[in-house]
Amino acid sequence: MLFTHFSLWELASVIVVVPTLLAMAVPFLVRRWIPFERLRINNEVAGFKFATVGVLYAVLMAFAVIVVWEKFAIAEIDVGREAGAAATIYRLVDGIEGEAGRALHRDLTAYLLAAVDDDWPAMERGHGSEAATRALDNIYAATLTYRPTDQRGMVVFSEILQQLNAITEARRARLVKASGVVPDVIWVVLCFGAIVTVGFTFFFGAANVRAQSIMTGGVALLIFCGMFVIIAIDHPFSGTVKVPPHALVDVLHDFGRRGAGAK
Repeated sequence: MLFTHFSLWELASVIVVVPTLLAMAVPFLVRRWIPFERLRINNEVAGFKFATVGVLYAVLMAFAVIVVWEKFAIAEIDVGREAGAAATIYRLVDGIEGEAGRALHRDLTAYLLAAVDDDWPAMERGHGSEAATRALDNIYAATLTYRPTDQRGMVVFSEILQQLNAITEARRARLVKASGVVPDVIWVVLCFGAIVTVGFTFFFGAANVRAQSIMTGGVALLIFCGMFVIIAIDHPFSGTVKVPPHALVDVLHDFGRRGAGAK
């Protein structure tokens, strides 16, 4: 949650630009204390070790990028499922006459408003909104007051409960993802691995120190760009790159403002 309030450009500067420039400056500092002849001795042995370290770290980073990207995509699907279930309930409510149908329509609208206005800001802080939880409880309470009197009513009642279950599951899934996808232990390994991998380049000796600095910068740029991607989408509902509540807003626009008094 440390970088969630940064803009995309600020995040890129902190995670990519500054560390890469520092990594490019280190070869010049190393060359001031250690002569080229001593560094050149390390090239053959360090080359084999660097290949191993680089491959291991590349696999770890690729795994982390794939995981956060899949979770980000699933978070979008969760919001879509929640919106789809809400739209289905709105349509099923048309089959419920009287106050029960009007109450369910109002409570569902109140829940979607609470999800958009309260849940999303709360998820930026890593948790859910109590107002949205209470609004969801009210939908269940309004549904359970309905007493179907025929087979058609029983079918509608059963389907509404199933769609409510889908809304509850989708909301719980997005609340879990709001706290972040990558565990702390993976972050420790990623950061330590980045330091080791970039640090390995300082043990090589090239006749042209500027060329060595550029090569070090290229390695550092790739590594820190990967870190940038992971950090940017690790919290699907926080930061600049996040899943918006557009699907729920669209359902509200299509159904929520529609009057229920005509039923």
